[in-house]
Amino acid sequence: MSIVLIGLNHKTAPIEVRERLAFSSGDTPEVLKAMRRQPYIDEIILFSTCNRVEFLLTTNDAPKSVETVKDFLAEFKKTPLDSFDDALYIYNGDVAVRHVFRVASSLDSMVVGEPQILGQIKESYLEASSHKTCGVILNRLMHRSFSVAKRVRTETGIGDHAVSISYAAVELGRKIFDELEGKSVLLIGAGEMAELAVEHLVTNRVGPIFVANRTFERGLEIAGRFKGTAIRFDEVNDHLKQVDIVISSTGAPHYILVRDDFKGVMRARKNRPLFLIDIAVPRDIDPEINRINNVYVYDIDDLKGAIQENMDERQQEALRGERIVDGAVIQFRRWLQALDVVPTIVDLRDKMEEIRQRELKKTLASLSAASAEDRAAVDRMTASLVNKMLHNPTVFLKERGHKDTKSLYLDITRKLFNLDEHDNNREPDNE
Repeated sequence: MSIVLIGLNHKTAPIEVRERLAFSSGDTPEVLKAMRRQPYIDEIILFSTCNRVEFLLTTNDAPKSVETVKDFLAEFKKTPLDSFDDALYIYNGDVAVRHVFRVASSLDSMVVGEPQILGQIKESYLEASSHKTCGVILNRLMHRSFSVAKRVRTETGIGDHAVSISYAAVELGRKIFDELEGKSVLLIGAGEMAELAVEHLVTNRVGPIFVANRTFERGLEIAGRFKGTAIRFDEVNDHLKQVDIVISSTGAPHYILVRDDFKGVMRARKNRPLFLIDIAVPRDIDPEINRINNVYVYDIDDLKGAIQENMDERQQEALRGERIVDGAVIQFRRWLQALDVVPTIVDLRDKMEEIRQRELKKTLASLSAASAEDRAAVDRMTASLVNKMLHNPTVFLKERGHKDTKSLYLDITRKLFNLDEHDNNREPDNE
């Protein structure tokens, strides 16, 4: 049984191709059931997000299963295979397992460390589970991927550092003020990134919030969303004397705040720091304002520079995540190999023999008067008992008639007898 992954993502296919091949949540049940009926596919899960479309499956014939997926994609999406064939990647065995672990851990994401992908992977797995298209192998693989993702998230700094314009603005604000709670905010304009920055600030318990917009009605609407106060555009200069943070994102063709606007402002503020974030292109805030003591002006280029530094930091942390993934791939390979009949039977017999020898030693130690012949007889009897008890399970596991569910029985056997325990020599606590 092989693990195969076939798909495309933001690295191999442009958005036009990804859009054409993406599956909606409504499509997924039909797709999973149709693919599960294919003769070369045993278990299957579909991952479909804005950045990737991937089929993860188990099969006894990898080449035939890959051709099956390709033909299905072309037919279901009514798209010629040659229009996306070059964008497809095909991974087998350890490489497929590593890819799944990297995707779940956000090491393969467009923005390394973004947390959304793990939730999307979990939803895909739940969908496949509800339609019974994944079994022992993919169940184990997916649960292992969730565990690996958690380790990467908690043991590295891959999720640290702002990597969006709006969040970077908040991080800079925290450097200036240390504590953002209670800081007052003035939003000028209604740009999307500016509003996102305010949303991030709200989670840091800033307040109060004022909103100034050329259209007062629009200002009222935005202020309502943030539980703030709408002000008129000509009130902006007065509010510079009281607010701590200004976020500006208008469509004005010229500066809306110039150095002359700050005459008397800092005196009225008693030199309290003022943080201005200019997310507009062209800029809203005259950079000359930055020369005023205790006034800090950052434009979009400054924010992008901060983001690049943070992305570099994340890439360094990603290297640590890759090491966690590599170790997990080796562990999963060992588990998968152990599902083969012969290693499982050998492990089962070894476990029983260890228990027999341990109990035999304790029993003979209590029979100090027993002769050598008696001791040999007890040894033969216990060995015979173990062999007889293991005869039927061994025959059952070797049965060819159970081929379709062999991996399930092997997995249950390993769990029932705890064959994957690292320290098999440890006696149970109640002995």
